[in-house]
Amino acid sequence: MTTQQLHEQILLKKSFLCIGLDVDLTKIPEHLLETEDPIFEFNKEIIDATHDLAIAYKPNTAFYEAYGIKGWLSLQKTINYINEKHPDIFTIADAKRGDIGNTSSMYAKAFFEDLKFDSVTVAPYMGKDSIEPFLAFENKHTIMLALTSNEGAFDFQTLITNGTELYKQVLETSKTWKNSENLMYVVGATKAEYFTEIRKIVPDSFLLVPGVGAQGGSLSEVCKYGMNDNVGLLINSSRAIIYASKGTDFAEKAREEALKMQQEMEVIMKLKA
Repeated sequence: MTTQQLHEQILLKKSFLCIGLDVDLTKIPEHLLETEDPIFEFNKEIIDATHDLAIAYKPNTAFYEAYGIKGWLSLQKTINYINEKHPDIFTIADAKRGDIGNTSSMYAKAFFEDLKFDSVTVAPYMGKDSIEPFLAFENKHTIMLALTSNEGAFDFQTLITNGTELYKQVLETSKTWKNSENLMYVVGATKAEYFTEIRKIVPDSFLLVPGVGAQGGSLSEVCKYGMNDNVGLLINSSRAIIYASKGTDFAEKAREEALKMQQEMEVIMKLKA
């Protein structure tokens, strides 16, 4: 999927909502545990209930890898279902991979060619030769960690060296890499005050923004400082939507929460226009 196609979907759905499919078997409705593949059945019902409100889905691979080969097969069934039923929806493998040379190439092949995700998250600590293998794939997107929403982000990301915070140096450097036009960036919603500075460096890039909802990030604040002329934001919500209920009505309740966010986004987009 190209960034232009992604923007077209945002305009069509009046939404820039990304739903995180982070499935914990201890949190899903008990009746699903009786099915052959509880993880996939949970995801399928969430997708069926919200696909007209979301422009992206983001499975965090740790929640699948934790269950071994069965979990990986559930992930494969989930991405296949999205691609077959809703090919217009942007898919994100939240894997946070990053290694040098051939290893990164193999990670990229796994997510882009085998699983056929549109994008994958990566960690930039090892530099350009750990990221450029992902960027080589046409019409695929590499979403690089820039400024994250966790408490430990302040351990390194905001440290000042040579008069500039490290995360700014990372952003600037990433723009020099081959095929850097395929880059997107992760910026946590709880760091809303930093969006102005980030937009000075990457004004046109899409930003994947976790942390709205359960982690306390403000949608209006993120949009105030982070939205560009093409919206340029993918606002992720996971727990607040998918675990809105543990009953048989879980998909219905998930839709209600997703609709609240979509409606708020529609208002913001109208005001921005």
